[in-house]
Amino acid sequence: MYLLSSSLMLRRFCCFNATHCLSSSANSSTQKKQLVFLGSPQVSASVLDALFNASSAPGSLFEVAAIVTQPPSRRDRGRKVMPSPVAQHALDRSFPSDLIFTPERAGEETFLSNLKALQPELCITAAYGNILPNKFLKIPPLGTVNIHPSLLPLYRGAAPVQRALQDGVKETGVSLAFTVRALDAGPIIACERMEVDNQIKAPDLLAFLFSQGSKLLIHELPSIFDGSARVKAQPQDDSQATLAPKISPEESWLSFDQEAIVLHNKVRAFSGWPGTRARVVAVDSGSGQQNILELKIITTRVCSSDNVQGLEVDNVTFSKGALIFPCSRHTALEVLEVQLPGKKVVNAAAFWNGLRGQQLKKLY
Repeated sequence: MYLLSSSLMLRRFCCFNATHCLSSSANSSTQKKQLVFLGSPQVSASVLDALFNASSAPGSLFEVAAIVTQPPSRRDRGRKVMPSPVAQHALDRSFPSDLIFTPERAGEETFLSNLKALQPELCITAAYGNILPNKFLKIPPLGTVNIHPSLLPLYRGAAPVQRALQDGVKETGVSLAFTVRALDAGPIIACERMEVDNQIKAPDLLAFLFSQGSKLLIHELPSIFDGSARVKAQPQDDSQATLAPKISPEESWLSFDQEAIVLHNKVRAFSGWPGTRARVVAVDSGSGQQNILELKIITTRVCSSDNVQGLEVDNVTFSKGALIFPCSRHTALEVLEVQLPGKKVVNAAAFWNGLRGQQLKKLY
């Protein structure tokens, strides 16, 4: 269940209104256009699934000719070498394995030669994770179209959803744009806006935006195929562009000399990976012995102003199912779920009970 606001409004904001439909009896006898899909993580699989379903519909204008994804990697606890989620989904849908390409880089000559031999008319990217060189972009005559989970030109880059949540945005969306050599700077075909609840986490929002992006793509494909999307696509205003750089693990630490809302937004943004961490000290009231604990902070909310009065600046307390961390400017963060290294996620009450009366203090 997506934690979107009850006042959620999806408002189609298209650079033009497509008047076509994917299935057309007039085109049923024509040869299907060859489309190549590029994507890697699980959120991309939802887009690929939508393309598979649309391509198999009666009178479809296209077929998925090939899939390009990241090479297999070691994942999960067993560290087994596994295909990317997109590759696995394609195999599960009985897509030919010899048409799933996994180049280390999209500029490899062998890969480009194989791609050119397929004569794709259009390429679609959705979180592929590789920079596309000019040699690649010149291959499909209809261009390459990208699904980007932000309202371009805002949040261009590798982590648009995470950086938007970190900034505490009230509105975001998904954009469909032609790919150019500059980062996420191509003309916009269409986009959709949505309001965002202040509790939603990055993985949920990312999945929702790519789901909406796949619907937007299917709606706009006919205009992309007939060329009208290229004519009517709107150039981006580069002066309004903001960047969403890749997140580093070093950013995961929380500093309680910031306001609670800043920390809450960071917890939401970094949920999943790399997560957010804090160090606390458990002090035995009898012996005075101290034990430093590293906590992964899973779920938070901002403490209401009525509950902030009288808090000691260094002490972590427990109230109504939450750990209360005093923050700057007389604010406080309620921590609802935590995880110790090597342990399962537990709620705040279970963690507090496990302290067995020890006093908890913050480390900055």
